[in-house]
This record gives sequence, C-alpha cells and structure tokens, in this order.
Amino acid sequence: NVVNRFFFTPHFYIRACVKVGIINGTEAKPHSRPYMVSLQMGGRHMCGGFLVSDQFVMTAAHCYMNRPRFTAVLGAHDVSNSAEGSVSMEVVAYYPHQQFNLRNLDYDIMLLKVNGYAEINKNTGHWITLPQRDEDIPANTVCSVAGWGGTAAFHPPTNRLMETKITIIDRHSCGQYWRLTTRMVCEYIHFDNYTPKRCDSTLRPNVYARISGFLPWISYIITRGYLA
Repeated sequence: NVVNRFFFTPHFYIRACVKVGIINGTEAKPHSRPYMVSLQMGGRHMCGGFLVSDQFVMTAAHCYMNRPRFTAVLGAHDVSNSAEGSVSMEVVAYYPHQQFNLRNLDYDIMLLKVNGYAEINKNTGHWITLPQRDEDIPANTVCSVAGWGGTAAFHPPTNRLMETKITIIDRHSCGQYWRLTTRMVCEYIHFDNYTPKRCDSTLRPNVYARISGFLPWISYIITRGYLA
C-alpha cells in the first residue's frame, strides 16, 4: 500500500547535498491534489506547500530565509499558466518555527496565514489530513510525494506538478549520510522498476521534516492565527 498522507515536508536542499526534487517523477493529474499550494513571488514559483486548514499553508522554514513576500496560489498545476483555474491569495502572516536551525535544517517547518478563507471547489480549498501526534512511518513503507521540484538530480524545477513514490529507510542507514534528529525522516526514491535507488556519491537519501513531531506547535499557531 502507498501512504498518501503528508507525514513530512521535504527539505528542498540540505547541506552538502543536491537539491531535493521529485526525482523520477511523472506529471500528476491536474488538480488531483487540491491541497497543493505554489508559493510565488512576482508570478514565479519559489516553494511548494499544502493547505492544513482553510487559512493556513504549511511549507519549509528555509523558504523564509530572505524574508520573501509570498502569494499563495491554490489549485495550481502548471505554475507558468495563471489562467488555469487556480486562486491567488495574499500571505498576511509568516510563522517559521522559532527553533529553526539553518546549519542542519532542524525544525524546518513554517505556517503561512492567507488573507481570507480558501474557497472549496474541485480544484482548491481541500486541506490535507495530518498524522497523529508522534506517529511514525515504519521503514520500507512506500509513500507518495508531489511538488514542482526537478525530476532528476541537478535539474531545474518543473512548471507542472509532479509526483513520485519514495521508500522510508531506517534511521541507522540514513545516519551514515546525515546527522538526523528525531524531527526528521529519511527516504530513497523509486525508479521505473519501483526498486529503491541505493545511495552513491552523487545521490544521497533525502531528508524530510517529520510533521507528527510538530502537532502541538501547529495547533498552537493555527489557534493563535485564527484569533489574530
């Protein structure tokens, strides 16, 4: 079975590692993932995210390093086409985790509040179900991920939403490449024969933020944001 819930958010880059994209990905069916959000500046896609409520988008804290002013584009598929049925909403509040560490990308999670409420239709406004608190994904679980990242190492991002399958690997194996914390999970990508790609000198395991470890913080920020 393929796990298709967001237990983690990708680190789009990691110290001493290539940028993480949707390696070996294929184009997603348009609007099949209505929770996906393109975070843009001046009409240019900068980071991916997803709706976790009708007013909040989750993304990575490192996306806020240069203090951008994002527009959240809900229901996006082809980010080069602004007339494809997506909805643009101004981001009015930024909540990067206060313990975010740029050196090792620990606590790499951020919530964004949009101006207004996400309209629910076939393309937009559907937020994703979060995992249970401290829920873990066992090693060898196959998961589905999506985004606008490059489909091969060192390739530029794509304009269209891509998706692929990944396999969760155990912390000991991943720890040979990265210094993991309890707030991270690790994965190998799948290739055409659905065999996990083993690491070599050019492609190491990808590391993700483990969302289940942040649920109290997420709940606090969203509750505070609604009251603001």
